[in-house]
Amino acid sequence: MTNISSGIAHPILLSTSVTGSGPGVVLAHGASGSIESNFGSLIPLLAQGHTVTASGYPTDDTPLDLDGLADALVAAAATERFTIVGFSLGTAVAVRAAVRHPDRVAGLVLAAGIARADHRLRLAFDLWTALLRAGDRDAFARLAMYAAFSASFTNGLAPEAVAASVDMIAARVHDGILPQAALGRAADTTADLARVAVPTLVIAATEDLLVDPANHRFLAERIPGAEYTEIAAGHVLMAERPDEWHRAVLEFLDRKGL
Repeated sequence: MTNISSGIAHPILLSTSVTGSGPGVVLAHGASGSIESNFGSLIPLLAQGHTVTASGYPTDDTPLDLDGLADALVAAAATERFTIVGFSLGTAVAVRAAVRHPDRVAGLVLAAGIARADHRLRLAFDLWTALLRAGDRDAFARLAMYAAFSASFTNGLAPEAVAASVDMIAARVHDGILPQAALGRAADTTADLARVAVPTLVIAATEDLLVDPANHRFLAERIPGAEYTEIAAGHVLMAERPDEWHRAVLEFLDRKGL
């Protein structure tokens, strides 16, 4: 565990594991997600040639701010230099880390990301917050399931698979989701994007129902020299198109010597 004081009321405590050897990769997961749910299938592949630092965000009600979370992620890294692979909210954390720690961050992969929440995403975070404060985990899980995947993916599941997924999401609800949602609603890296000075790959999920793909394209348009690729999937693209996800990340790291 890494305990980093970031100037907010409570220090940010990350749960960190390190695997593999070689050039550094740091993982930054999304709001309400986890290292396992966002990167579980990617870690063994990365670890074949990289030192992978995987840090989970707090699961208690610790307040979060973007600077503090970015600093904690960098402080937990097992290597001096590293590429950050960020997903969803983790893309904002990754961008802020790259700007605050240019001596440490060597590259970025930003998947299904945001610079600043648009009105639709703020409404989604408002619904998350209302349902969780009301203690309605089942309704939260149904909303999460509705928005996390593409229509074609969800509608292609057997009814019992949909029910099992809802039950799994509900069982994994924790107190850390509320501060993560608050951070997702407030985070704004629009002024940081032009200052990113490392090789960057932006991966858009073209059927994203949670974060409109226009937000993904915005990152590519505003980060100097950013590469852009698309995966035909919903927000949790690694669940729908794991092979394409793995290939996009691994080929970028190999091509850029990261």
